[in-house]
Amino acid sequence: MPDAASTRELETAVRQLAPASDCSGGSLSEEVSLLAERGWLRACLPKRWGGEGWGCEPAGTRDAFDALRALGRANLSLARLFEGHMNAVKLIALYGSEGAASNAASAIEAGALLGVWGADDPADPLGFDRREGELALTGAKRFASGLGLVGRAIVTVAKAEGQQLLLVPVDEPERCDYSAWSMGGMRATQSGQYEFSGVKVRDDALIGAPGDYLREPHFEGGIWRYCAAHLGAAEALYHAMLGQLTDRKRADDPSQQRRIVASAIAIESARLWLLRAAHEVEAAGAEDRKAALSLLAREATEDACRLVMENVERALGMAAHFEGSFVHRMMRDLRLFLCQAMPDAKRGKSAEALAAAAARAEQL
Repeated sequence: MPDAASTRELETAVRQLAPASDCSGGSLSEEVSLLAERGWLRACLPKRWGGEGWGCEPAGTRDAFDALRALGRANLSLARLFEGHMNAVKLIALYGSEGAASNAASAIEAGALLGVWGADDPADPLGFDRREGELALTGAKRFASGLGLVGRAIVTVAKAEGQQLLLVPVDEPERCDYSAWSMGGMRATQSGQYEFSGVKVRDDALIGAPGDYLREPHFEGGIWRYCAAHLGAAEALYHAMLGQLTDRKRADDPSQQRRIVASAIAIESARLWLLRAAHEVEAAGAEDRKAALSLLAREATEDACRLVMENVERALGMAAHFEGSFVHRMMRDLRLFLCQAMPDAKRGKSAEALAAAAARAEQL
């Protein structure tokens, strides 16, 4: 694990690069190269593959959590790509063959960024046919983050028995459609649609069996990772608020003090929730029911983020809306990122878990 000073140095470098990538035609290639050079992409590999186990082994959980927070404080778009890389390595470690693991590890050692692309084009969902030891792909994935940056992606294919995972190369520029991403936030993720029709891969591209992808505690349980990035953004906004209020000599105003204290409490509460969820979900032999902890931690994190954003906006007034400012970019990206993956449905699942167990959260 890099020491605290090198982590701060990387965080600062990423934050300084963020304005240049947050524009039409911008790219996170320099930031991804930094992650490779500093060993952060390799650190996500299990120790038996030469990594540090970030996000895939119990001993690497705290380091993974802190790394995601650090990138969240600097640039949420990069944090999103790094979380996808960490997730892809986790899935390969859980369900992949030794051949798939060896190939992925070699690619990452060479600087490759991995991703996980799950959203199908409704009109042309991803599928494949077996042909003489090969899989011939058809269809497309949308909302694919990291087009042109991700070298290999784990993609999902709907089968009668469940979602099947494949690890496939996604490095053909002519298959990328950036126009399919027209969101106001997370612009630097280089997201869009990737066309797979005509791609052929070997049978060893299959990762696990149908249905493995949705297994708990690692499916819903794994959302602690992107929530750690959310938390990092809230921490950065809190510090930006403190700094501007101090500079304006308004930090001793009672109304501002209430906002400072409420934000600090919310952030620390979310941090404790997420740490517990991460450690219990990633523990060896964790039970399926532990996934509910991540669902509850997601609720606590979203509430904290929204409270911090409201307090920042009230504390700074119009200064929070300067186009191109750090605060404006971070709030814009965080608002969109919080909408990921059907939050209402996740709230329902957490309520169902509590009711089924007739338990308080501490008893899960």
